[in-house]
Amino acid sequence: MNDAVTDVASVDALPRDNAGSDDATAVAKPSRTETARSRWLGDPARLGFLGALLVAIGSYGAGATRYRGGVVDALGLGWITYGHGFALFEALIWIGIVVLLAGWLLAGRQLIWKNRATPSEARLNGLNRSLLWWLIPLSLSAPIFSRDIYSYLMQGAMMRDGFDPYSEGAAVNPGPMLLEVSADWRNTTTPYGPLHLGINEVITRIVGDNISIGVVLFRILCIAGFLAIAWAIPRIARELGGDPALAQWLGVLNPLVLLHLVAGLHNESIMVGLVSLALAAGLMMPRLRGAIVASLLIGVAVSLKATAVIALPFLVWIAVTRGGELPRWSDVFRRFPSLLGYGLGMSALMVGALTAVTWVTGSTWGWLTEISGNTKVINPLAAPSAVAGVISAIMAWIDDTVVFNSIVAVTRTVSSVIMVLGLVICWFVFRQNPRRNMAGMVAAYGVAVVFNAVALPWYYASLLTPIGTIRPRRWLVQGTVLATLILCLSFSGGGNNRFYDILWMFVVTVAAWFALRWLVNGKLQRPVTWRGTLHGEDVAPESSRRP
Repeated sequence: MNDAVTDVASVDALPRDNAGSDDATAVAKPSRTETARSRWLGDPARLGFLGALLVAIGSYGAGATRYRGGVVDALGLGWITYGHGFALFEALIWIGIVVLLAGWLLAGRQLIWKNRATPSEARLNGLNRSLLWWLIPLSLSAPIFSRDIYSYLMQGAMMRDGFDPYSEGAAVNPGPMLLEVSADWRNTTTPYGPLHLGINEVITRIVGDNISIGVVLFRILCIAGFLAIAWAIPRIARELGGDPALAQWLGVLNPLVLLHLVAGLHNESIMVGLVSLALAAGLMMPRLRGAIVASLLIGVAVSLKATAVIALPFLVWIAVTRGGELPRWSDVFRRFPSLLGYGLGMSALMVGALTAVTWVTGSTWGWLTEISGNTKVINPLAAPSAVAGVISAIMAWIDDTVVFNSIVAVTRTVSSVIMVLGLVICWFVFRQNPRRNMAGMVAAYGVAVVFNAVALPWYYASLLTPIGTIRPRRWLVQGTVLATLILCLSFSGGGNNRFYDILWMFVVTVAAWFALRWLVNGKLQRPVTWRGTLHGEDVAPESSRRP
């Protein structure tokens, strides 16, 4: 082992330089200012809390604020939402995101890349402490990065007032809530399931047209979903023989997940929470009982958002492989009756749960025709949009009659075919054992996000939250960190992306690369210990391995 690697969890514990002499003069006692700075800069919980606090404060001036009314107007502070006030609060958001990312990287460096001797539970407790501190200010923020929460409440109000969100747009129900819905979505139907409508109908029946209280109630549900993720992920990692601390750091403390699921108020928080509980049940409970509970939870999650169904086929594999691994196809054929039984049974239970939720909420099955969702969002996070953008830029020099919309229509069709094939391939390839089954689910969600017609940063929550549970290779962890850093700095507080600002993206990408190098190599020179696993074994740095 590399004994030179020190634990930086406590700044006061760092060795002082005595110039190699026993007679060296004593090191001067640090000033109070230096001590306070060291405590904040050396403690991930405090550093991340400061970043989250700045984001929360900035959200009230430059987040997805209300067009009319709201807390800011009630306090007579409307000036902070435009002009110089807006610029100041937007700067607070950007600074806060950078500081939060710094806290996350510091936590990873101290608890994941360093000090292998620290027990996993101790490291996990340290990460959970940071998580709770970061969660507090973000729980009190205004909506940020998206105005979706206003559409959610509007759809609930439509159900309350007797309209059908699956066949009518928000514009059919004028009122204060409609004024907060983005103009792009006022005439579009919803792709979300009956549980989504049921939840928001209940909220709007309680609060009426009071949007501020409605936001608070939905925030409580988002926090509950997020806490379910935080509870399940380390337990899933432990069941798969992985590092619970790594899983918690990479997937749950991940600022992209925190910012969009808690501060951004997306129903992904509840959906991913239900899927995470389903995965934990499928792995931790007795095999048959776990399969039953997991299927029911997936059914409830699908009734919120259809993408939850991607997890079910891999839960079927988990139920089968818990009875014995399937390294060869001959093993699959030999145990085909078990596979068929679990597949049919779990699918039936999922549909049963979905049907029950549809009946209880008084909704319809109209969402099945709206699953494709909107096609208005264009950004390079979705492969078909990225490819269409490149092709249209080239074609503009050849034939200016070929427009982007005609190209993206073709690329989306091709991408949909690739997505379906990719999902099937993931299911067949990752069949061998529960850890491989989980890895297959992660890969499948990656395929679904990248090749979907539309992709937004919170869609990555389904992919990011479980990625640390599968004992990921070092390159996968580093790639996840790099992508997180770039995506967190690619969207403004109001939700506008910066992907087409070439200078901005260049600076962000370069900064993210150097931040990753610091995480891995310390001062960009000295390697530090990787706490992950390779083939199920802890691996020391290359320089410390014995020949």
